[in-house]
Amino acid sequence: QVQLVESGGGLVQPGGSLRLSCAASGSIFRVHSMRWYRQAPGKERELAASIFSDGTTNYADSVKGRFTISRDNAKNTAYLQMNSLKPEDTALYYCNAYVELWTGTTRNYWGQGTQVTVSS
Repeated sequence: QVQLVESGGGLVQPGGSLRLSCAASGSIFRVHSMRWYRQAPGKERELAASIFSDGTTNYADSVKGRFTISRDNAKNTAYLQMNSLKPEDTALYYCNAYVELWTGTTRNYWGQGTQVTVSS
């Protein structure tokens, strides 16, 4: 079994910054891709940023140039540095990871989410 625990959310003023963390733990052999999704009230969940095991990253157009995804493979942890935050970035942010277990099975896991609110 694998658990993903997000942290770092909170209330920030427009133009401010936050850093989210997502730590994966459990029977992990290797973490392949890690992603940050977000879901604003009344909207569908959207992919904000992805990072693959080779360090390749992808971003949604709405966050490109403002958000940076990174990972620490030794800690099985992903980060999302969010700068120049806007009110429209307000959402519940979810971590997602594609994990290979010691059993040889590869599965997709989700965290429970961390709230980011951008407001003056």
